[in-house]
Amino acid sequence: MTRMTRRFLTAPPADPLTDGRLPDVGDAEGWIALDAEVRWRPWEELPADRGRAASTTPATPPERPELLLCHHDGRIREAALPHAVRDRRLLPLLVIRCADWAPPVRARARELFAGLLQTGLAAEAMAALAPVALRMARGERGVYVRDAVVERLRAAPYEVLAPLLSSEDRVVRRFAWRLVAERRLLGPAEFARSAAEHPDQAVRTLCADAALAVMDEGAPGEVLGPLLASRLPMVRSAGVTALRRAGRVVEAEPYLLDRSGLVRACARYVLRSGGAEPVLRYREWCVAGASHVPPVAPLGLAECGERRDAELLRPLLDHPVAGVRARAVVGLRLLDATGGEVERLRALLDDPAAGVVREAVRALLPYTSRLDPDWLLGRVDAALPRQVRQPAFRLLLAQGRPGVCRAAALRLADDPLPKLRERAARVLREHG
Repeated sequence: MTRMTRRFLTAPPADPLTDGRLPDVGDAEGWIALDAEVRWRPWEELPADRGRAASTTPATPPERPELLLCHHDGRIREAALPHAVRDRRLLPLLVIRCADWAPPVRARARELFAGLLQTGLAAEAMAALAPVALRMARGERGVYVRDAVVERLRAAPYEVLAPLLSSEDRVVRRFAWRLVAERRLLGPAEFARSAAEHPDQAVRTLCADAALAVMDEGAPGEVLGPLLASRLPMVRSAGVTALRRAGRVVEAEPYLLDRSGLVRACARYVLRSGGAEPVLRYREWCVAGASHVPPVAPLGLAECGERRDAELLRPLLDHPVAGVRARAVVGLRLLDATGGEVERLRALLDDPAAGVVREAVRALLPYTSRLDPDWLLGRVDAALPRQVRQPAFRLLLAQGRPGVCRAAALRLADDPLPKLRERAARVLREHG
């Protein structure tokens, strides 16, 4: 469902024939909805006198020029265009007509719009038209007016763009932030705070790049602090990478244990640029006492280590912390060292932590031929917990034995878990 459709379903606009109120200038959806609503109305109801529509005498304007600007007859729309120039409240309809499907209407609308630009249409007015112009640019015919508005706003002061930065329209909001970032209209600290706190992920990324671009103009700490504290991995990784430029390489070490692989990779890059070798630090963490192994350390070691580092990960399969066990399994898989651990991984199918079981299943999938199908079939029983039934069924299906798969599916045909029931039904259809 489109946003325009939701508008009509949740808050139907007033009838344009009887209400007479106009949408706000920047309400793109309102103007486009008005255009569509009027265009498809029974036209005998509309004040569509062509003489009145074509009138250019201020003393005899039509009572409802907005209806004429949306008329289904292109000659009437074209004749009504001067009214949009005289009444600035109707400029959004002039923008819409610049993308009109009728070439004569489109050409005349663009001629009038170009005239407004030449006479110095205020930047504030252009900013107000931006939502409609950007929305019309989704079609090929709307590129002209979009480019005209963008070109004028590229030189607009921050005060003109500021209202657009908080627009509810995502396209408008990102457009305004892109201009502000490209022109560096905010200081390093302001860009950094927006990168860390703005609810729009695309805006956060724009602001992070802008903050780093102007970091040298302010105190690095004002930029790095918010970036490194961001919840978004892309922003945190930008902050970690910037530590190198700020001469604070050592501060990248804690991010070797970041929950994001992107951030960990950036931390390793920064530390190597300073002469450190991250793999040595990961090895130290993995051989620390049971209570001192960081949960992410086994994964980090696998990401930058060697095949022989699997020897450090195998003991961690029995670690008391579930996060360490799960990432030890992932690490062994990344190092292609799970082939010799099938029995130990099979034992982890009964691990109390769902995350460990999930990773054990992924690690066992290439080796299902080594698993006893009767043992797996015995685990597909409605009386057993879900965390036992689901992995067993997945591994049985990976084995690809039609008879065993059908037997397992029959046991799960009435399973209380909908996903298991649906999957069992598909197997029964496939195997008769």
